Amino acid sequence: MFGMVPFERHEDNFFDVFDNFERKFFGNSSANLPAFRTDIKDADDKFVLEAELPGFDKEDISLDVKDGILTISAQHKEEKEDKDEKGQYIRRERRYGSFRRSFDVTGIDENGITAAYSNGILTLNLPKTVPAVPETRRIAIE
Repeated sequence: MFGMVPFERHEDNFFDVFDNFERKFFGNSSANLPAFRTDIKDADDKFVLEAELPGFDKEDISLDVKDGILTISAQHKEEKEDKDEKGQYIRRERRYGSFRRSFDVTGIDENGITAAYSNGILTLNLPKTVPAVPETRRIAIE
């Protein structure tokens, strides 16, 4: 199925001029890497999508399907504080990460999509839609 190719939407606005300049100036840097790695396998009656999301909890991940587009989002927020007996900071660290990728799921039975998350790997089963076979109808001659 051609539609399982990932894509990203871009909206051109005034502020994109600076981002585009930076991308062109630095060329193919690591900034052009996808937010997270995915593998897509064709398993006859379905596609199996595996997304690497290490360090996330299952509750940090959301899957949305709208208008033939599957969006995988993951957000993680972590804060650590160490204070002395006076309540002043000895150490304070914050870490925040957010990732999002979208996939065209044309030709997929959206109601049959299932997902599981284990050991940092999100696995989605994307069943292919069964093509409608045109029904033959005999017409009686009067």
